[in-house]
This record gives sequence, C-alpha cells and structure tokens, in this order.
Amino acid sequence: MGSKEKKELTDKILSVDDVRLILASSSPRRRALLKLLGIEPEIRVPTVDESQIPGESIDAFLRRVTVAKGRAVFCDDIFDVPIISSDTIVLCENTVIGKPVDRADARRFLEFLSGNVHEVLTGVSILYKGTSHYDFARTRVEFAAISDEELDYYLDNEDYGDKAGAYAIQGKASVFVKKIDGCYFNVMGFPLNLFYTMLKEIGIYLFK
Repeated sequence: MGSKEKKELTDKILSVDDVRLILASSSPRRRALLKLLGIEPEIRVPTVDESQIPGESIDAFLRRVTVAKGRAVFCDDIFDVPIISSDTIVLCENTVIGKPVDRADARRFLEFLSGNVHEVLTGVSILYKGTSHYDFARTRVEFAAISDEELDYYLDNEDYGDKAGAYAIQGKASVFVKKIDGCYFNVMGFPLNLFYTMLKEIGIYLFK
C-alpha cells in the first residue's frame, strides 16, 4: 500500500471520542454497558411494534425489530450520526419469551426456564449514512431448578417487568444460572464485542 492510500485510509478512521452517537433505546442497561466503553450516547426512544408476524422466522423477526428501532428515530439532520439500536429475545424450546405483563406472567416464564436451557439472542444495528449494518449474538444459558420459595422471593424483591425472560443475569437471578455458553454481556442485553467489531467495520475505533 502506497503512502497516498495509507493517508486516505487513516483519514477515514474516526475515534469514538470524536463521534456523536445516538442510542435508539430506553434501556438503562444498554446505556450502562456503553458507558463501560466510555461512550455517552444521546438517547432517542423509538416507537416500534415488537410483535412477531405470523409465519415470520425468529431471525427475521429479530432483524426487523432491531433495524426498525434505529430507523424510527432517524431524520435527515442526523444522516452522518451513527444510530445504535438493539433488541433482545429469550428463546426456550422454540418458544419466544418476551417481557412479562404482570407477576403471573413472570412466574410462568421463570417456571418454564427453571431446570431448562434457553438461548438469548440480541440483534444490534448501526444505522450510518443511510445503511443499516446488522448482526446478532446468541448465548446459551442453563438454569438450575428454582423452588417455589425462591420464585416467590425473587418476584417479591426483584424488578422483572422490563426484562425479556423476566430476569436480569446481573441481579439476584444470577444464582439460578448454572452455565452460559457465549457472551455474558449479550444476556445483559447488549453484546459489547459484537458492537465493537461492528464499529470497526464502519471505520469507528474505540482505541484510536
């Protein structure tokens, strides 16, 4: 590579410290995880129908919702601003487990996960200069059996309402987790290594 080509490549590389970033999410966990990387994004909350279309595959559903969240907050004046969006689903025995609507719903979810293996899938999209760059992470999680007493205590003392699967791995539900295979941060709701790789692919570097 000649000196001219090297200079052109260097000129295209941006530091994350020099880039305005928008997070299309109301999730405090995703914001906190980005903060671990030293990123303080601007928050814009999207309005997107997150219900699955009949006959739609899990992968297609996750991609559609994830990308739609970023596009929902897009406008022409932020064409050059990377917009980060994400969506997390829990999949157990080919059944999608979303966010519980009430305590009874949360209990049903956790009883289903108890002593079982489930997968956590998180889609990540970066909408940049009109193009949505998308990928997803998949983590396998094995739960121990949960007693009725443990379930009652958990539901009485933990905030489960806005969490896919009715649990947060970084909270008291951590004691139910026997084993995970894959990215831990994915189970929290945002796979940091995948996001870091995607940023580099569009020319934005955390360690520039």
